[in-house]
Amino acid sequence: MERTAVKKNFSGKLHQLPKSQTKIDHVEKIAAVCRLIENSSQLPPLQELAKEAGLSQYHLHRLFKQVTGLTPKAYGQAHRRNLVQASLTEASSITEALYQAGYSSSGRFYEEADQTLGMKPQNYRNGGKDSTIYFALGSFSLGEILVARSERGICAILMGDDPEELLADLQERFKNATLIGGDSDFEKVVAAVIAFVEAPADPDKALKLPLDIQGTVFQQRVWQALQKIPAGQTVTYSDIAAAIGAPQAVRAVASACAANKLAVVVPCHRVIRQDGSLSGYRWGLARKQALLDRESHETNG
Repeated sequence: MERTAVKKNFSGKLHQLPKSQTKIDHVEKIAAVCRLIENSSQLPPLQELAKEAGLSQYHLHRLFKQVTGLTPKAYGQAHRRNLVQASLTEASSITEALYQAGYSSSGRFYEEADQTLGMKPQNYRNGGKDSTIYFALGSFSLGEILVARSERGICAILMGDDPEELLADLQERFKNATLIGGDSDFEKVVAAVIAFVEAPADPDKALKLPLDIQGTVFQQRVWQALQKIPAGQTVTYSDIAAAIGAPQAVRAVASACAANKLAVVVPCHRVIRQDGSLSGYRWGLARKQALLDRESHETNG
């Protein structure tokens, strides 16, 4: 009887706590779970994480995503990625880096490192020196365009008014890679990209080329959400934040949009402010408006 009464009393007090105090308690619980993830060689099961926080598995999963913007699994992957990057930079050999990052299997290390880094571990360790990026410049109705491809797929689609500035931007993004002008076969790739950029709503112009989309776990989630926005429609940064389960991360969503390297393919131009006005666009607000007007005309007549 007393235990039941205490439980009811505690629950009642919890609802009476100021929102700020409740929020602090939630953050502290999630911080403890983050520490557990970071100090574990492998991601603990959700049941163990929930026990650490004193929450149900469902509540933990929901609260963790609300506070961090990531699921526990995604947070663990991001932490492992940081370990891989740090270990490859600091360790005297890749074998040493493997164990520093907490891997017991070299096969899994190479598989995950390759996916995470966008290049082989040895290339990352050498500052990307052995990576090769093929590129070509072209013109389209809204200015100049640069298309670049790594061994994995299209890694950059940049737009602007000055070809030299586009090339400088590519060099800045891939500082240590070897940049090589594309051959006649690559020109066909560029033509396919331009055809898509000119008419993204046309199913016949759909881009069917592999993509090499590199970014943090959070950026990847934002970019995936952006790719689900149909041509001719717009959403707000708040909409994207809510769609990825991180409604408080509006500014982080905006930053992820700004970090996008694949113009139109990852359609960050379809994200607008809450009041319907246009916000910053790395390739120019006039170009953003032109893209939206074109897509609206194509889809709505």
